[in-house]
Amino acid sequence: MSKWRLTRLRGEFCVAWTDGDIRRRYRLGTSDPQEAARRAPARYAQLTRPRGSSVGELWEAYLIDMEGRAVATTMRYSWRALKARFAEMEAETITIADCRAHIAERRAAGIKDGTIHTELGHLRMVVKWAEKHRQISKAPHIERPAKPEPKEAFLTRQEASWLLEAAGAPHVRLAIQLLVGTGARSTAALELTWDRVDFAKGLIHLRNPLDKGRRKGRAVVPMNESLSEALRVAKQGALCPFVIEWAGNRVRSIKRSLKRAGEAVGRPDVSPHMLRHSAAVWLAEDGHSMDEIAQFLGHGDSRITARVYARFSPTYLRKLAASLDLESPARRPIVAAGENR
Repeated sequence: MSKWRLTRLRGEFCVAWTDGDIRRRYRLGTSDPQEAARRAPARYAQLTRPRGSSVGELWEAYLIDMEGRAVATTMRYSWRALKARFAEMEAETITIADCRAHIAERRAAGIKDGTIHTELGHLRMVVKWAEKHRQISKAPHIERPAKPEPKEAFLTRQEASWLLEAAGAPHVRLAIQLLVGTGARSTAALELTWDRVDFAKGLIHLRNPLDKGRRKGRAVVPMNESLSEALRVAKQGALCPFVIEWAGNRVRSIKRSLKRAGEAVGRPDVSPHMLRHSAAVWLAEDGHSMDEIAQFLGHGDSRITARVYARFSPTYLRKLAASLDLESPARRPIVAAGENR
C-alpha cells in the first residue's frame, strides 16, 4: 500500500507523506482531483525511489515506479523464482551464463518455458528501466528461452453469451463486455478511465495519453451498441474514475471471477486473454481484412495478425485451393478433335 496521500496547497493538489519525523509535500501541478490521483503515484515513486544498483534494489525501485499497474502484481511471483540467484548481484554483472543457469534450474524443477520466459522478461524490464533512469550505465543482455506459440483455445459466440450470463457481479459482466467488445488486453481494460470513453463520438481510447510508457495493443476503437448501453448504465452509478470498479475501488484482476463463471458454463480454461483472442477469431471468421483487424487490436504489424488469425478467415487461401481443382471446368485441358488423351 502507498504511504502517500493527497493534500491541497492554495487550491493545488500535492502528494504528501511522512519520512521518519519529517513531513514532505510536493505540488502536482493540477487542481483536478482525478488528475492528481493519476499523477501522484509516479511523482511519489520518483521522489522516494531507492538508489542502489543491485538487482534486488532495482527491482524494488521498479515496483514502486509501476505501483498500481497489473505487471507489479505479476512480478511479485516472478521475484520468488529470481531472488535467490539475482537479488545480491550488481545488475551490470549479469551474464548469459547466469541466465542459462536459471533456465536449467527452473526446467529441472518442472517449470515450463513460457513461465521462465516471463520471469526473465521481467528481469529484462527492470534492467532496461534502470538504464533509462541512469541507475546503471548499461543494461546487460538477458537471454530467455523461446516464447511458446500462443494457445489456440477460444470461445464460440454462444459460449461467450453463456459466460456473460454466468458472471454474477456487475463489474465482471461489464469487464467481459468491454474485453470482447474492444478486443483489449486485460490490463488496458482494467486501467480504462471514464475520461477516455467518448460517448459523443462512440469511441474508447484504450491508451492513456498521460502514460508515456510503451503499451501493447492500445488502440482507439468504436463502441458497438450493446457495449455503449452497458457503459452508459455503469457511468450513472460510477463511484471512481475507473470504468471497472467494485464498491468504489479500482479492480485490478478478474481472473478468479472469470474462472468461476467459466467453470459454470463448462469452460474452466477461460481467461481475460482468451476473450481478446476470441474477439479476433470472430473478426477473422466474419471476413474482415487482416489490416483492419490489426488496427482494431492495436497490432503494429498486420503480418503478426495474419500469422495468427488468417486461417480463421473464410477466404483464407481459397483462391489457391481453387487453382488446384482438377474437376473445375476452367481447369480441364482442352482436347482437339481426334486427339487421343
